[in-house]
Amino acid sequence: MSRAAPRAWQRMLSGRRLDLLDPSPLDVEIEDIAHGLARVARWNGQTKGPHIFSVAQHSLLVETIASALDIGIGPRGALYALLHDAPEYVVGDMISPFKAVIGDSYKQVEHRILSAILLRFSLPAKPAAGLAALVKKADRAAAYFEATALAGFDLAEAQKFFGRPELRPRGLDALLEPISSQEAERRFLVRFRAIEDET
Repeated sequence: MSRAAPRAWQRMLSGRRLDLLDPSPLDVEIEDIAHGLARVARWNGQTKGPHIFSVAQHSLLVETIASALDIGIGPRGALYALLHDAPEYVVGDMISPFKAVIGDSYKQVEHRILSAILLRFSLPAKPAAGLAALVKKADRAAAYFEATALAGFDLAEAQKFFGRPELRPRGLDALLEPISSQEAERRFLVRFRAIEDET
């Protein structure tokens, strides 16, 4: 008797089932993304404050920095920045050192899920190289600010791993304040809908 194939899908609170190996844009809902990202901890939870610093908050920070670095980013660019880590709503936030240990298989799954998410919200499955580079730069800047404000890194150590950011966005301290998962989910959805209204 042959064994059944292992389950490779995740059931969402919306009722959708997202297949991790062959994700469909039709199974992606922004409410599931916001709910999941608001409950995934950055830095494996090794941060200061009464709440985790969630991937939802990180995504808001990256979008703010990317929009400050390039005021011409436009709503579609801002939406990509907001969704750049969206696959983590289903696969979690794996810290960079562990990603380096397990190699490319994780990245392939993550990229397939991201492509499905981007298509769901009418963005190209693969962003333009310039936009991807801008968001990566904003992501590294966000990591620097999070590392020094929340995760116990000193300035020299953070600069070594993430580089020194070109700018400090307005309202940074408020963006770095860990908040409840419910509030992080709410803010993520508010920002998503505001950007969507501009597209």
